[in-house]
This record gives sequence, structure tokens and C-alpha cells, in this order.
Amino acid sequence: MIKKINKSELKTLIDNGWIFMNERAAISKTYKFKSFNQAFAFMTGVSLYAEKLNHHPEWFNVYSRVDVVLTTHDIGGLSELDIKLAKHMDSLSTKLI
Repeated sequence: MIKKINKSELKTLIDNGWIFMNERAAISKTYKFKSFNQAFAFMTGVSLYAEKLNHHPEWFNVYSRVDVVLTTHDIGGLSELDIKLAKHMDSLSTKLI
């Protein structure tokens, strides 16, 4: 069963640069790296974790930038899976920058 999130979990992400998208009940963030290799390493690390969660981001990459949108389509909003994936992304990005 997928659980929806509470507002305090969402506030923590917003304080860390995530943006709540009202029109989609999703969160988004843009990561900027020094090079394409760093951006690609970030996406690779995220993809391995996403596979373990069976929860995959919507993302777009151009050179050193990665734009991410997270939502849980099954529930039509944000879930604990989005929180876990967002926290992992933030943690991984700080190791690469």
C-alpha cells in the first residue's frame, strides 16, 4: 500500500529547494552540475535506487542540468516513495557537486 505524505515531510523538501506543483500534485527541482559526466553519474545513481523502490522520476537532462518531477501516478499525488526518492537525490547531488 502506498502512503500519502504529511505536510511536515513536504516542508522539509521545499526548504531544500523542491517546488510544489499545484497543478499536478507533484514536486520539482533542478539540479545543476559542473559537467555532463556529473549529471550522468547523478542520473545513474538515482536510477539504481529508483529501480529498488520501483518508483521512477520524470526527468529531463541537458548537458550539466537535470530537471526532475516526482509524483505517484497510482494515487494521483505525492507519496512516501516521492519523499524517499527526493531525499536520495538531494543526498547524491551533494556528493557530486
